[in-house]
Amino acid sequence: MKLVITAFPFFSEHNCHVLEAIASLPGVKVAAATHDPEDCLPAHYRGILCGHWRVQDLRIIDQLRWAVRELSARHGPVHQLFSPIEHLQTVCAELRAEMGIPGMSVEATRNFRDKARMKDLLRQAGIPCARHRRACSEHDAWSFAGEVGYPLVVKPVEGAASQETFKVEDPEGLRRALDVLHPSDHNQVILEEFLTGQEHSCDSFWLRGKRLFHTINRYYPSCLEVMRNPWIQWVVVLPREVDDPGYDDIRAASLEAHRVLGMGSGMSHTEWFRRPDGSLAISEIGARPPGAQFTTIISRAADFDALRAWAGLMVYEEFDPPAARKYAAGCCYLRGQGHGSRVRGVRGWDEVREKIGHLLTDVKIPQPGAPKSVTYEGEGYLIARHPETKVVEEALRYAVSVIRVDLGD
Repeated sequence: MKLVITAFPFFSEHNCHVLEAIASLPGVKVAAATHDPEDCLPAHYRGILCGHWRVQDLRIIDQLRWAVRELSARHGPVHQLFSPIEHLQTVCAELRAEMGIPGMSVEATRNFRDKARMKDLLRQAGIPCARHRRACSEHDAWSFAGEVGYPLVVKPVEGAASQETFKVEDPEGLRRALDVLHPSDHNQVILEEFLTGQEHSCDSFWLRGKRLFHTINRYYPSCLEVMRNPWIQWVVVLPREVDDPGYDDIRAASLEAHRVLGMGSGMSHTEWFRRPDGSLAISEIGARPPGAQFTTIISRAADFDALRAWAGLMVYEEFDPPAARKYAAGCCYLRGQGHGSRVRGVRGWDEVREKIGHLLTDVKIPQPGAPKSVTYEGEGYLIARHPETKVVEEALRYAVSVIRVDLGD
């Protein structure tokens, strides 16, 4: 049996599914290094793990090394080490290099992880992306704002999933962002021009640098708008027409971007915009599976297990692409309205279920008394699929117009 160690802070729903996907591979036993104690793992997943090691901070290589060595001492040589979490990509690569474990190189993970470095490489290769600057001081930030103007986006160089990301409309807004982020040589931030237009993403499966399968995803509204307005119930749609010629430019740009950054085997998540003039600009790329139920949406659209497919690429460098694109699919995210720390009730679900229930494949309806979510996914979600993209899009837009999640204390 091959020992695969995965590292992530918490036993979230997504990370538990990752454990399940790895453990489902033939000839594999899986161990985990986490911040959570093992008793935080839901009972029905506990039989999956052959071992577990808890540390305080997985970003510190000494602590991850300690966990990996202890797990290896108990369960045998380590065949593979990786993480589904963007913040841990580089430290896993550094430890793989130290221990002689195959996988993405340290340099490649830094290309994906350091968003300023990423955009430098993309622009040098002529790949369209937002104008940007790495800021090691407030002077750097004010200088860029003076050159480019407002609005701007300000975020950590090693940010992920729109966390600690600010849309800055004016000098006062930039002052507030800098007071939170405190740019310095050891705490660098990136400033970018604010991209406008329709936001999309492209999720791709790669084997030794060759793209084998991908989906195109449309967001309503943009991720940053969702982050700034926690009441917005948003929608993501994966069109069935992913091979439409209208996407030829992003397919070509994505292929070249991954070549430049050094993508090997695995899964990537590319965020990009279609500008009002029709041109495209890449926002950023992560060498990891996407969150926010995206792997489930991809699985429903293509009728395969996307997380298990990613795990197979990471462990065995094997991938069997779906034979056909059978469906469009999408998700709407149910987010609490009003003030309070808990769900008080849900309105409109019975009406929505009666009208579009036949399209739904996965449902999580917020339960009264449940705590308010701390993520942009919200308190619940609905996933729908149908052979026609328009049917999925209209159904999910209808759902978010009717369902209301009320918060209270």
